[in-house]
Amino acid sequence: MTTIGVLALQGAFREHIRSVEASGATAVIIKRKEQLETIDGLIIPGGESTTMRRLIDQYGFLEPIRAFANAGKPVFGTCAGLILLAGEIDGSHDAHLGLMDMSVRRNAFGRQRDSFETDLDIKGVADGYNAVFIRAPYIERVGEKTEVLATYDDHIVVAQEGHLLACSFHPELTKDHRLTAHFVSMVENSKRTLAS
Repeated sequence: MTTIGVLALQGAFREHIRSVEASGATAVIIKRKEQLETIDGLIIPGGESTTMRRLIDQYGFLEPIRAFANAGKPVFGTCAGLILLAGEIDGSHDAHLGLMDMSVRRNAFGRQRDSFETDLDIKGVADGYNAVFIRAPYIERVGEKTEVLATYDDHIVVAQEGHLLACSFHPELTKDHRLTAHFVSMVENSKRTLAS
């Protein structure tokens, strides 16, 4: 069985657990870096990126997550998780994990009161996907190896770079599990590749 961990330092991790299970994989709450050795893929959920970085440092997750991704294991960052994956934030080079070749803008769609839902077409994943944006970032630029999967209002909101996936919105806050299912299939594919 494919096992996907959800980093549970802050944010909506329980909803991600439900979405992973609805997509046919085993879900595990990750609170200790040692648990990374027991999973096939990792979701970094939404929350507050600066707080999450402080907790990642406090619990010694930074290098273990980088090593996990660099070993070819898939990582999916949603909302604040996208910010943590980015190589560049708001034009500065003060990145967190720095795993994906992209530049992101924080709170790009406004504050909490500016939250909204919209239907998106996600390339190769879903048409008419119900996306929930809450204090969401967007991706300003991607590198040559990073594929744009969806845009909203001419801004990139879903991107994939090999075994790394990132989105601006909260896929766990809807009953539409197609984006999570796409990540599950990425994890299954990487598991087969790494085993061969």
